[in-house]
Amino acid sequence: MRIEIWSDVVCPWCYVGKRRLETALAAFEHADDVELVYRSFQLDPAAPLVPTETVAASLGRKYGGGPAAGQKMVDQMEAVAAEEGLLFRLGEAQHVGTVDAHRLLHLALEDGPTTQVALKEELLAAYFVRAENVADHDVLRAAAATVGLDTARVEEVLGSREYADAMEADIRQAAAYGATGVPFFVVDGRYGIAGAQPAETFTQVLTQAWDDTHPRLQTVGGTDEACGPDGCAI
Repeated sequence: MRIEIWSDVVCPWCYVGKRRLETALAAFEHADDVELVYRSFQLDPAAPLVPTETVAASLGRKYGGGPAAGQKMVDQMEAVAAEEGLLFRLGEAQHVGTVDAHRLLHLALEDGPTTQVALKEELLAAYFVRAENVADHDVLRAAAATVGLDTARVEEVLGSREYADAMEADIRQAAAYGATGVPFFVVDGRYGIAGAQPAETFTQVLTQAWDDTHPRLQTVGGTDEACGPDGCAI
């Protein structure tokens, strides 16, 4: 089973949704047969690579009310995250672009889905837990080194626009699926889950998707007209 996950590394609900999916997978008996692949999505393609304001200030400007209103939204999000064991420092985080982070995630996927998942977790933790600037190349280099990516390849990607086409293809596919926000999960190309749904919802979809591709045998009859190791029923 493959689960494709459209998300951004500065999306708080994406981190919460990741944890809720992981909770569902921890109790899913076929979890070892599930492959996770992260796809690119940019919440704000126009966000600067050099930060000029905090997330709270950005939210207050976008939705009105100023930094105080933005901070209130941040506080509410931090409380939700805490319920999933995530100690956010979103109030200290900067509003930044994520194009280079996404390109590194595509590089990590070439090394394998496990490496990509590890890098995704590292980038999310860098932004939300450590309040680091995930547009800063030094931060990206450190994250890539933590998961074992080749240093030379990381430098090649950061010094170019490599994987930009792959990132844009992901964004187009999200639009084709009808996704207008993230996180957005697609299970085996057939089931879509919009938003950071409760773990129980993920469990239901995982079970349904698995049963669709691994149907259980429906048996008719019994043992009254059969032979077994102990003889035949007469």
